[in-house]
Amino acid sequence: MNDIQARTRNGESDSLQLAPESPRRSFGGGSVEPWKLLIVDDEEIVHTVTHLALDSFDLGGRGLEFLSAYSGGEARDVLREHNDIAVILLDVVMETDRAGLDLVHYIRHELKNKFVRIIMRTGQPGDFLEQEVITKYDINDYKEKTELTRQRLFSVVYTSLRSYSDLIALEINRKGLVKVIESSAKIFESRDISAFSEGVLEQLTGLLYLGDDAVLINASGLLARSGIERLRILAGIGKFKQCQGEVDITNFDSEMAERIKYVLQHKKSNYGDNYWVSYYITKSGLEQILYVSARDVFSVPDIMMIELFVKNVAIAHETIVLLEAGQ
Repeated sequence: MNDIQARTRNGESDSLQLAPESPRRSFGGGSVEPWKLLIVDDEEIVHTVTHLALDSFDLGGRGLEFLSAYSGGEARDVLREHNDIAVILLDVVMETDRAGLDLVHYIRHELKNKFVRIIMRTGQPGDFLEQEVITKYDINDYKEKTELTRQRLFSVVYTSLRSYSDLIALEINRKGLVKVIESSAKIFESRDISAFSEGVLEQLTGLLYLGDDAVLINASGLLARSGIERLRILAGIGKFKQCQGEVDITNFDSEMAERIKYVLQHKKSNYGDNYWVSYYITKSGLEQILYVSARDVFSVPDIMMIELFVKNVAIAHETIVLLEAGQ
């Protein structure tokens, strides 16, 4: 299908072409949720062609979920229902000559959505100057429909999704750091070592949105040697909930025991895909280990938050110990 005649306004015909391209690369679909792509155009054929061009799209194991709107008003309804749309392919002229531009203003200023990538497409070149539209409106690309071959459409959607993914990662990181500060402040309010220890893991669970397993260990005074047999447990959650006080290391599975021994011997954090053993020592020599395991792979923001959190916790712990010693 190289040349498709699309219906247009005023009874005129506008040619939307898919120029011949080399065979498409085959992409495998993933089991994770797809990226949401919203097509906003009053021409049915544009929706059909876009589906055909991107039917095998994949980025990071995620395909596309297509959402459709045939006017600016319909698009507003879709946007209110879905707040995680990654890319919008947006026509300029629909029910009015400025329907697309009005929708951009609605997205950026009323919904205050700065993350979704907006690709403006026009079937009537010359009505709007590309430079003027890009500079005055917060869009991410401007294309004539006839220049969007299958391969070029794939490329512009791919790069837009990469940009969207990076922005979301940065926002998650920002929110995580804010949560670290807030949760650390709550822990500092406690001057009881038992309540403090329980609060550490309670805040950690909320911080990482985990319902998994974690244990906080006071490592001060433990000899860094392979024959360590006893650990001083401050608090635990998940399968470690009943662990408190001195515990024989053989109570833990062999992999966990070896990971803790490694950290004590080398005095540095150690991690794998779904576990994290964080080590921190304060200026006064107080050593603390936090062992966290999860069902999924830890992300870079997760690791950064755990490390920052452990440092704050160790400092708070040291302060409490000094306060108790002075009483």
